[in-house]
Amino acid sequence: MATVLRMRVGTAAMLRTRHSPGARRMVWSGASKLPQIKNEPFLHYAPGSAERAALQDELERLDKQASEDPLRVPCIVDGKDVWTGVAVRQPMPHHHEKSICVYDELDEGTVKSAIDGAMRAKTQWASWPQDERNAVFLKAADLLAGKYRQRLNAAVMLGQGKTAWQAEIDAAVETIDFWRFAARWAEHIHAWQPPENSPGVWNRMEYRPLEGFVSCITPFNFIAITANLPSSPVIMGNVALMKPAENATHAAYIVYDILREAGLPDGVIQFLPGNGKIYSEATLTSPDFAAVHFTGSTAVFNQIWRDVGERLDTYKSYPRIVGETGGKNFHVVHHSADLENVLHATIRGAFEYQGQKCSATSRMYVPRSLWPQLRQKLVEQVEKVSMGSPMDFRNFMTAVINERAFMRVQGYIERARASSDAHIICGGVADMSKGYFIAPTIIETTNPHYETMEQEIFGPVLTVYPYDDSVDAEQSFEAVLHLVNQTSGYALTGSIFARDRAAILKASDTLRDAAGNFYINNQSTGSIVSQQPFGGSRRSGTNDKSGSPVNLMRWVSPRSVKESFTGLPGWSYPHMDA
Repeated sequence: MATVLRMRVGTAAMLRTRHSPGARRMVWSGASKLPQIKNEPFLHYAPGSAERAALQDELERLDKQASEDPLRVPCIVDGKDVWTGVAVRQPMPHHHEKSICVYDELDEGTVKSAIDGAMRAKTQWASWPQDERNAVFLKAADLLAGKYRQRLNAAVMLGQGKTAWQAEIDAAVETIDFWRFAARWAEHIHAWQPPENSPGVWNRMEYRPLEGFVSCITPFNFIAITANLPSSPVIMGNVALMKPAENATHAAYIVYDILREAGLPDGVIQFLPGNGKIYSEATLTSPDFAAVHFTGSTAVFNQIWRDVGERLDTYKSYPRIVGETGGKNFHVVHHSADLENVLHATIRGAFEYQGQKCSATSRMYVPRSLWPQLRQKLVEQVEKVSMGSPMDFRNFMTAVINERAFMRVQGYIERARASSDAHIICGGVADMSKGYFIAPTIIETTNPHYETMEQEIFGPVLTVYPYDDSVDAEQSFEAVLHLVNQTSGYALTGSIFARDRAAILKASDTLRDAAGNFYINNQSTGSIVSQQPFGGSRRSGTNDKSGSPVNLMRWVSPRSVKESFTGLPGWSYPHMDA
């Protein structure tokens, strides 16, 4: 008789038998209870604070390392470093002659090895009880909240051009929240069981991971997203390939180190920095491709969707396609709005992190009667915005991510400068001699369909359309709401500013489909995990709401189990009797 070596009471207990060391079977045996899960508190880095001193020390260490001997980052397959021989540097946006790291770029063979390794790791990882998987991510969150906090914050400041505050809300707080709340939502999902059972029958639900691997393609602008894209499927028992954005490789490597220290087994997440085209070709042609978790441009997401569709016959199952792409996010001002609040919310919404947020305020609609007053205030305040190195904590903005982004944003500014439909009222200055710096820029337009009102710019550029409210203010407001709804193919975030409750209700109703995250008297940015689950529709993505159980449900394939305790007395039915 087999001897039980280990049993743990939890959402699922795991039994291992001596005669079969690799065999595992799941046994439902009660429920464990998570520690209290709540949002991580923010640190504010005020002068004289301990966290400020610790962050400054880490920044100086990292800056010195970049100047003398940049970190070398490998691909990691099955927990082992893989050096492909093709080295690529990750420059600092504010000082592009310095490299925060040099990484070895993936190749086709490395990706295919990673897929094979992930599939080997899958059986064991999927067999772990949910509370054991939760424990890995809860420990990772505690590691990041403690000894890794300033290391990761400094990495995104120098590597991705974030200020201390932007680093704290992203690299520290949001990443911690993603990991902790994923454990909570995983527990909630497993807890839902069929509420009804017939006499002599037990019905239950199993939440199986997908068959195959999940491909995770992450963006440069939020390291929290880099952490969450592989973590959310993995916590539900899947295995993942992690392809970080080239300009976020260094910080992504730290995230991988944290998960490894937290106890994540080798091969469950494979780390593959480098060329996106080579990566996609290798992953999308594999029969074991089960899903993609993506954040990036709409064009790339569209191409992935097309490529998956063309290969449907080659996959073992229909792949899940989950993605968040772009935004053309709006502020709509009603004549009853508090202009001071509009002023401050718009500066933060448009220019924090150089406008490199998919939720950044990019277009604004203001009553013409209020525009002269608001325009004067905006220009006065924006001209006070300080820009420079992230190591100088007095700066509100730093540099855009790379030369390609610099040239794209500068192109919009130069075309506006030459257009009869647009007028630059402040900013418009760009300099890439040392870093990729673009001043916060406001464009006023007479054409609500001018290109900067419709196209995603992903830079520190806000375009304002003053709408005519001289005849009937409420009718004009209603007309501009329809204009906002119809102008953009995106539907990510948007804000309405009004004191008039009827105006708020009208805006909320008219703009119901225009934004997946809708704000009232608040900037269009700054969602918090579990408080405002994030995601949009239309061309902004699949709206699977990261940081919520909606997203985690995408990574399971439920199985209904019906068990009969009593046998059938016969095969005929009562209505058949004579």
